[in-house]
Amino acid sequence: MGERLYNEGEVEKIFRAAAERQQLPSQVQAGEKGLTLAALRSIGEQAGISGDAVAHAALTLDVRRESSQRTFLGLPIGVSRTVELNRWLTDEEWERVVVQLREVFDAYGKTRSDGSSRQWSNGNLRVLLEPTETGHRLRFRTLNAGARNSITTGLAVLGVTTAVATATAISGNLLHAGSGVVLMGIVGLGMIANGALRLPQWARLRGRQMESVAVQLAFLPSSPEPRLPVPPPEQPGI
Repeated sequence: MGERLYNEGEVEKIFRAAAERQQLPSQVQAGEKGLTLAALRSIGEQAGISGDAVAHAALTLDVRRESSQRTFLGLPIGVSRTVELNRWLTDEEWERVVVQLREVFDAYGKTRSDGSSRQWSNGNLRVLLEPTETGHRLRFRTLNAGARNSITTGLAVLGVTTAVATATAISGNLLHAGSGVVLMGIVGLGMIANGALRLPQWARLRGRQMESVAVQLAFLPSSPEPRLPVPPPEQPGI
């Protein structure tokens, strides 16, 4: 497999991200065929940007290329990330990954092994280490079932509220049942809002956490520098 080439748009994103880490200019032009990571590191070092910062930005970009979201009514209900490690992880390295996952997601979770495949899971959050032709692949995925259930239940309550309101209006008893109908409507809207409003923040947090673990794992083999910082665990349901 040939060495990865970064096109002009990707080069711009990489140097912008690397420069932001060091507060330096990020204007770099790529050729028609693109630039390799080694070339990017060299250009960055000439501009005063650490080669490790450039590599970190490039790896983060690659992880984000392999990202996806599962939506529900247009809202991000599921998040996934994939990173090709292009090497085989040892059992000891996987154990260190599990420790890091527990720290980042603030959850003990459970581990499972099946041949050269490994899995760490906590509720709907799953991290899979899968074999490929060139090494292992790390795959993250999670689903916010709690928010989905809250929205679904809220919609059901609104449906019942509409049916009750229609029936009482036809029978001429809407005024007597009005307060109950309004209360049901408020409960339904509250459940929908409770699920919907927290999803964007939850999806962003999970994406950042997944990227952090994936980039660190891909970055460490080529550089024995201290581990990169990770976002602190937060409270949204996993």
